[in-house]
Parts: sequence; C-alpha cells; structure tokens
Amino acid sequence: MKRPASGPTVTLCRGCCCGTTRKHPGVDHAGQVDRLREGTAGAGRVTLSDCLDACAHSTVAVVSPSREGRAAGGRPVWLLGVLDRDTEDEIVAWVQAGGPGIADPPGMLDLRVFTPARRIRAQVD
Repeated sequence: MKRPASGPTVTLCRGCCCGTTRKHPGVDHAGQVDRLREGTAGAGRVTLSDCLDACAHSTVAVVSPSREGRAAGGRPVWLLGVLDRDTEDEIVAWVQAGGPGIADPPGMLDLRVFTPARRIRAQVD
C-alpha cells in the first residue's frame, strides 16, 4: 500500500504496556492496528512506536497533522485510552476528514486528549 503524500499519521504506542494483553486483556491489539490501517488507507497512515513513554495513559495514540494541517496551525494530538472500537472509528473519521489543523476531532475524541511532558512530546513533534 502506498503512503498518502500528505495525510495525517496515527502513531500507536506498542511498548512495555500499550498494546499488550498483560495490561489490557481482552483487547484485540493486532486487530486494532489492522482496523486503523484499513480505515485510514488512502487518507493517512498508521505507524507503530515501541514506547511513547506515557504509560499511565495506556493505550496511547498520537495523530499528527498532514503538511496542510501543520500549515494551518495543527500540531500532534495525544490521545489516551485508545482501547475500543468507538475510539478507533473516531480516529479513522478524523483522519478521513483531514486530521489536526483541518478538522475538529469527532464525537467524544476530544475527551481523550492529553498533554504529555515536553520531553515526551519531543519524540513525536
């Protein structure tokens, strides 16, 4: 699958606790990655990170703006508790709508936004 030229990027933490059945039993972590990749295909992309160092907020995802979104003032948005299909669907809808800087987060997604420490943000910014 070819990466969109300028779509938003969703980075999923898959380190020591995010994306593990040890911390989140009953969650289909591999299925989550597949659903997000399928849903954002053609509009954005999904990447995996070993650890985003925000374990207290597990499972963490960061939605980074496209070039156009960044030019419009969008910045990476950190999301906590990405563990259910409703949240996955809202992330997909946001990427499809253009992501940060282009569209507001849909549904209840804005309630999952958090600001990590500056040292941690530097990993994605």
